[in-house]
Amino acid sequence: MLLSMTGFGEARTQTDALGVAVEVRAVNNRHLKLTVRGSDPYPLYETELEKVVRRHVRRGTLHVHVRVERQGQAAAPALNTAALADYLKQIRLACDEAGTPEFAGPLASGALALPGVAPEARAHTAPPDDEWPVVEKTLDAALANLNTMRRDEGKAMAADLMVHHRTISDQLEAIRVLCPAVVTEYRQRMLERVKQAVADAGVVLSAESIIREVALFADRTDVSEEVTRLTSHLEQFAELIRKGEEAGRKLEFVIQEMGRETNTVGSKAGDVTISRHVFEIKATLEKLRELVQNVE
Repeated sequence: MLLSMTGFGEARTQTDALGVAVEVRAVNNRHLKLTVRGSDPYPLYETELEKVVRRHVRRGTLHVHVRVERQGQAAAPALNTAALADYLKQIRLACDEAGTPEFAGPLASGALALPGVAPEARAHTAPPDDEWPVVEKTLDAALANLNTMRRDEGKAMAADLMVHHRTISDQLEAIRVLCPAVVTEYRQRMLERVKQAVADAGVVLSAESIIREVALFADRTDVSEEVTRLTSHLEQFAELIRKGEEAGRKLEFVIQEMGRETNTVGSKAGDVTISRHVFEIKATLEKLRELVQNVE
Protein backbone atom coordinates (compact mmCIF):
# COMPACT_ATOMS: atom_id res chain seq x y z
CA MET A 1 0.00 0.00 0.00
CA LEU A 2 1.25 3.46 -0.86
CA LEU A 3 2.12 5.86 1.95
CA SER A 4 1.72 9.61 1.71
CA MET A 5 4.52 11.75 3.10
CA THR A 6 2.10 14.21 4.71
CA GLY A 7 0.08 13.66 7.84
CA PHE A 8 -0.42 14.33 11.53
CA GLY A 9 -0.32 12.11 14.60
CA GLU A 10 -0.51 12.67 18.32
CA ALA A 11 -0.54 10.62 21.51
CA ARG A 12 -0.65 11.19 25.27
CA THR A 13 0.49 9.14 28.25
CA GLN A 14 -0.27 9.88 31.89
CA THR A 15 1.48 8.25 34.84
CA ASP A 16 1.65 9.13 38.52
CA ALA A 17 4.85 11.08 37.94
CA LEU A 18 4.60 12.21 34.33
CA GLY A 19 2.28 13.65 31.74
CA VAL A 20 3.68 13.21 28.21
CA ALA A 21 2.16 14.54 24.99
CA VAL A 22 3.74 14.10 21.54
CA GLU A 23 2.63 15.67 18.25
CA VAL A 24 4.14 14.71 14.89
CA ARG A 25 3.58 16.62 11.65
CA ALA A 26 5.00 15.33 8.36
CA VAL A 27 5.50 16.98 4.98
CA ASN A 28 7.23 15.72 1.85
CA ASN A 29 10.99 15.67 1.40
CA ARG A 30 13.33 13.53 -0.72
CA HIS A 31 15.15 12.47 2.45
CA LEU A 32 14.32 12.04 6.13
CA LYS A 33 14.70 15.24 8.14
CA LEU A 34 13.73 15.66 11.78
CA THR A 35 13.19 18.78 13.88
CA VAL A 36 12.36 18.53 17.58
CA ARG A 37 10.78 21.06 19.94
CA GLY A 38 9.39 20.91 23.43
CA SER A 39 10.47 20.27 27.00
CA ASP A 40 14.10 19.89 28.01
CA PRO A 41 16.13 17.90 27.18
CA TYR A 42 14.32 16.60 24.09
CA PRO A 43 15.27 19.33 21.58
CA LEU A 44 18.86 18.23 22.28
CA TYR A 45 17.98 14.51 22.23
CA GLU A 46 17.28 14.39 18.50
CA THR A 47 19.50 11.38 17.72
CA GLU A 48 17.58 9.05 20.03
CA LEU A 49 14.24 10.37 18.83
CA GLU A 50 15.27 9.82 15.21
CA LYS A 51 15.95 6.14 15.95
CA VAL A 52 12.31 5.80 17.01
CA VAL A 53 11.08 7.77 13.98
CA ARG A 54 12.98 5.53 11.55
CA ARG A 55 10.95 2.53 12.72
CA HIS A 56 7.91 4.12 11.09
CA VAL A 57 9.04 6.66 8.46
CA ARG A 58 11.56 6.44 5.60
CA ARG A 59 11.27 9.85 3.91
CA GLY A 60 9.85 13.28 4.66
CA THR A 61 10.34 16.23 6.99
CA LEU A 62 8.97 15.52 10.47
CA HIS A 63 8.28 18.15 13.11
CA VAL A 64 8.12 16.48 16.52
CA HIS A 65 6.87 18.34 19.60
CA VAL A 66 7.44 16.63 22.96
CA ARG A 67 5.78 18.09 26.08
CA VAL A 68 6.60 16.61 29.48
CA GLU A 69 4.90 17.64 32.73
CA ARG A 70 6.82 16.33 35.73
CA GLN A 71 4.51 15.99 38.73
CA GLY A 72 5.96 17.24 42.03
CA GLN A 73 9.37 17.78 40.50
CA ALA A 74 9.46 21.56 40.33
CA ALA A 75 12.98 22.64 41.00
CA ALA A 76 13.50 24.72 44.15
CA PRO A 77 14.78 28.20 43.35
CA ALA A 78 18.55 28.32 43.58
CA LEU A 79 19.57 31.43 45.50
CA ASN A 80 23.14 32.29 46.49
CA THR A 81 22.44 33.88 49.89
CA ALA A 82 26.09 34.61 50.62
CA ALA A 83 26.46 36.57 47.38
CA LEU A 84 23.18 38.40 48.02
CA ALA A 85 24.25 39.43 51.56
CA ASP A 86 27.59 40.66 50.27
CA TYR A 87 25.92 42.73 47.52
CA LEU A 88 23.49 44.32 50.05
CA LYS A 89 26.35 45.13 52.42
CA GLN A 90 28.33 46.80 49.63
CA ILE A 91 25.27 48.80 48.47
CA ARG A 92 24.62 50.16 51.98
CA LEU A 93 28.29 50.96 52.53
CA ALA A 94 28.60 52.76 49.18
CA CYS A 95 25.47 54.83 49.84
CA ASP A 96 26.65 55.79 53.36
CA GLU A 97 30.05 56.86 52.08
CA ALA A 98 28.39 58.93 49.33
CA GLY A 99 26.12 60.61 51.87
CA THR A 100 23.00 59.22 50.19
CA PRO A 101 21.75 56.45 52.50
CA GLU A 102 18.23 56.97 51.15
CA PHE A 103 19.32 55.33 47.86
CA ALA A 104 20.26 52.06 49.56
CA GLY A 105 16.69 50.71 49.55
CA PRO A 106 15.92 51.31 45.83
CA LEU A 107 19.30 49.96 44.79
CA ALA A 108 18.91 46.87 46.97
CA SER A 109 15.61 46.02 45.24
CA GLY A 110 17.53 45.04 42.10
CA ALA A 111 20.05 42.87 43.88
CA LEU A 112 18.44 39.60 42.72
CA ALA A 113 19.39 40.44 39.12
CA LEU A 114 23.07 40.85 39.97
CA PRO A 115 25.48 38.17 38.68
CA GLY A 116 25.72 35.04 40.79
CA VAL A 117 22.74 35.74 43.07
CA ALA A 118 20.11 33.59 41.31
CA PRO A 119 21.95 31.39 38.76
CA GLU A 120 19.80 29.59 36.18
CA ALA A 121 19.22 25.90 36.71
CA ARG A 122 21.30 23.70 34.41
CA ALA A 123 19.30 22.07 31.63
CA HIS A 124 19.22 18.29 31.41
CA THR A 125 21.56 16.77 28.82
CA ALA A 126 19.61 13.50 28.82
CA PRO A 127 16.18 12.48 30.13
CA PRO A 128 15.95 10.66 33.47
CA ASP A 129 16.09 6.86 33.22
CA ASP A 130 12.48 6.42 34.30
CA GLU A 131 11.22 9.14 31.91
CA TRP A 132 12.63 8.13 28.52
CA PRO A 133 10.66 4.83 28.21
CA VAL A 134 7.39 6.75 28.68
CA VAL A 135 8.37 9.35 26.06
CA GLU A 136 9.51 6.62 23.65
CA LYS A 137 6.23 4.74 24.05
CA THR A 138 4.22 7.94 23.47
CA LEU A 139 6.25 8.85 20.38
CA ASP A 140 5.71 5.34 19.01
CA ALA A 141 1.95 5.76 19.45
CA ALA A 142 1.96 9.19 17.79
CA LEU A 143 3.91 7.80 14.82
CA ALA A 144 1.46 4.90 14.53
CA ASN A 145 -1.41 7.42 14.35
CA LEU A 146 0.57 9.40 11.78
CA ASN A 147 0.94 6.28 9.65
CA THR A 148 -2.80 5.63 9.82
CA MET A 149 -3.41 9.00 8.21
CA ARG A 150 -0.58 8.45 5.73
CA ARG A 151 -2.08 5.11 4.67
CA ASP A 152 -5.51 6.66 4.16
CA GLU A 153 -4.04 9.41 2.01
CA GLY A 154 -1.89 6.86 0.18
CA LYS A 155 -4.97 4.83 -0.72
CA ALA A 156 -6.62 7.90 -2.24
CA MET A 157 -3.41 8.78 -4.09
CA ALA A 158 -3.15 5.26 -5.51
CA ALA A 159 -6.67 5.58 -6.92
CA ASP A 160 -5.77 8.92 -8.55
CA LEU A 161 -2.54 7.50 -9.97
CA MET A 162 -4.40 4.58 -11.54
CA VAL A 163 -6.91 6.96 -13.15
CA HIS A 164 -4.02 8.75 -14.85
CA HIS A 165 -2.47 5.38 -15.71
CA ARG A 166 -5.63 4.43 -17.60
CA THR A 167 -5.62 7.77 -19.41
CA ILE A 168 -2.09 7.16 -20.69
CA SER A 169 -2.96 3.58 -21.63
CA ASP A 170 -5.93 4.77 -23.68
CA GLN A 171 -3.86 7.41 -25.46
CA LEU A 172 -1.11 4.88 -26.17
CA GLU A 173 -3.58 2.39 -27.60
CA ALA A 174 -4.90 5.09 -29.92
CA ILE A 175 -1.33 5.75 -31.13
CA ARG A 176 -0.79 2.04 -31.69
CA VAL A 177 -3.90 1.88 -33.87
CA LEU A 178 -2.97 4.99 -35.86
CA CYS A 179 0.62 4.05 -36.69
CA PRO A 180 -0.07 1.67 -39.66
CA ALA A 181 -2.48 4.18 -41.20
CA VAL A 182 0.19 6.91 -41.15
CA VAL A 183 2.40 5.00 -43.60
CA THR A 184 -0.57 4.11 -45.79
CA GLU A 185 -1.68 7.73 -45.99
CA TYR A 186 1.84 8.88 -46.78
CA ARG A 187 2.07 6.34 -49.64
CA GLN A 188 -1.23 7.58 -51.01
CA ARG A 189 -0.05 11.20 -50.88
CA MET A 190 3.15 10.23 -52.66
CA LEU A 191 1.21 8.54 -55.45
CA GLU A 192 -1.04 11.55 -55.88
CA ARG A 193 1.96 13.90 -56.08
CA VAL A 194 3.63 11.67 -58.66
CA LYS A 195 0.49 11.55 -60.78
CA GLN A 196 0.25 15.33 -60.64
CA ALA A 197 3.92 15.72 -61.58
CA VAL A 198 3.54 13.37 -64.52
CA ALA A 199 0.43 15.18 -65.68
CA ASP A 200 2.00 18.64 -65.42
CA ALA A 201 5.51 18.06 -66.71
CA GLY A 202 5.64 14.62 -68.20
CA VAL A 203 7.99 13.45 -65.48
CA VAL A 204 8.48 9.70 -65.27
CA LEU A 205 9.08 8.22 -61.82
CA SER A 206 9.68 4.51 -61.33
CA ALA A 207 7.66 2.43 -58.90
CA GLU A 208 10.93 1.46 -57.18
CA SER A 209 11.60 5.11 -56.30
CA ILE A 210 8.17 5.50 -54.74
CA ILE A 211 8.56 2.28 -52.77
CA ARG A 212 12.02 3.36 -51.55
CA GLU A 213 10.73 6.77 -50.43
CA VAL A 214 7.78 5.20 -48.59
CA ALA A 215 10.12 2.69 -46.93
CA LEU A 216 12.40 5.48 -45.72
CA PHE A 217 9.43 7.38 -44.33
CA ALA A 218 8.13 4.25 -42.58
CA ASP A 219 11.53 3.70 -40.99
CA ARG A 220 11.82 7.33 -39.80
CA THR A 221 8.35 7.34 -38.29
CA ASP A 222 8.34 3.83 -36.84
CA VAL A 223 7.55 4.18 -33.12
CA SER A 224 6.71 0.55 -32.45
CA GLU A 225 9.72 0.06 -30.15
CA GLU A 226 8.91 3.21 -28.18
CA VAL A 227 5.27 2.17 -27.85
CA THR A 228 6.34 -1.28 -26.62
CA ARG A 229 8.72 0.19 -24.02
CA LEU A 230 6.12 2.71 -22.89
CA THR A 231 3.62 -0.13 -22.46
CA SER A 232 6.18 -2.01 -20.36
CA HIS A 233 6.77 1.09 -18.20
CA LEU A 234 3.02 1.41 -17.63
CA GLU A 235 2.84 -2.19 -16.44
CA GLN A 236 5.78 -1.58 -14.10
CA PHE A 237 4.11 1.59 -12.82
CA ALA A 238 0.90 -0.27 -11.96
CA GLU A 239 2.87 -3.05 -10.26
CA LEU A 240 4.73 -0.55 -8.05
CA ILE A 241 1.42 0.98 -6.98
CA ARG A 242 0.04 -2.46 -6.10
CA LYS A 243 3.11 -3.33 -4.01
CA GLY A 244 3.30 0.14 -2.51
CA GLU A 245 6.38 -0.39 -0.30
CA GLU A 246 8.76 2.57 -0.51
CA ALA A 247 7.59 3.13 -4.07
CA GLY A 248 8.07 6.90 -4.32
CA ARG A 249 11.56 7.04 -5.83
CA LYS A 250 10.92 4.08 -8.12
CA LEU A 251 7.74 5.70 -9.41
CA GLU A 252 9.64 8.93 -10.06
CA PHE A 253 12.17 7.01 -12.15
CA VAL A 254 9.51 5.14 -14.14
CA ILE A 255 7.68 8.40 -14.89
CA GLN A 256 10.97 9.89 -16.09
CA GLU A 257 11.46 6.95 -18.47
CA MET A 258 7.88 7.23 -19.73
CA GLY A 259 8.50 10.90 -20.47
CA ARG A 260 11.63 9.99 -22.44
CA GLU A 261 9.77 7.47 -24.62
CA THR A 262 6.84 9.85 -25.10
CA ASN A 263 9.17 12.60 -26.32
CA THR A 264 10.70 10.21 -28.86
CA VAL A 265 7.26 9.20 -30.14
CA GLY A 266 6.36 12.88 -30.52
CA SER A 267 9.52 13.70 -32.45
CA LYS A 268 9.25 10.70 -34.80
CA ALA A 269 5.53 10.50 -35.48
CA GLY A 270 4.59 12.12 -38.76
CA ASP A 271 0.93 12.63 -37.99
CA VAL A 272 -1.02 15.47 -36.38
CA THR A 273 -3.47 13.14 -34.64
CA ILE A 274 -0.65 11.14 -33.05
CA SER A 275 0.91 14.43 -31.88
CA ARG A 276 -2.33 15.29 -30.10
CA HIS A 277 -2.27 11.97 -28.25
CA VAL A 278 1.37 12.58 -27.33
CA PHE A 279 0.39 15.98 -25.92
CA GLU A 280 -2.28 14.35 -23.73
CA ILE A 281 0.23 11.78 -22.46
CA LYS A 282 2.73 14.53 -21.56
CA ALA A 283 0.07 16.51 -19.70
CA THR A 284 -0.92 13.40 -17.74
CA LEU A 285 2.71 12.61 -16.90
CA GLU A 286 3.04 16.07 -15.36
CA LYS A 287 0.07 15.30 -13.10
CA LEU A 288 1.72 12.02 -12.12
CA ARG A 289 4.98 13.79 -11.25
CA GLU A 290 3.17 16.14 -8.90
CA LEU A 291 1.34 13.31 -7.16
CA VAL A 292 4.37 11.04 -6.83
CA GLN A 293 6.42 13.76 -5.11
CA ASN A 294 4.25 13.11 -2.05
CA VAL A 295 4.66 9.31 -2.05
CA GLU A 296 7.12 7.80 0.42
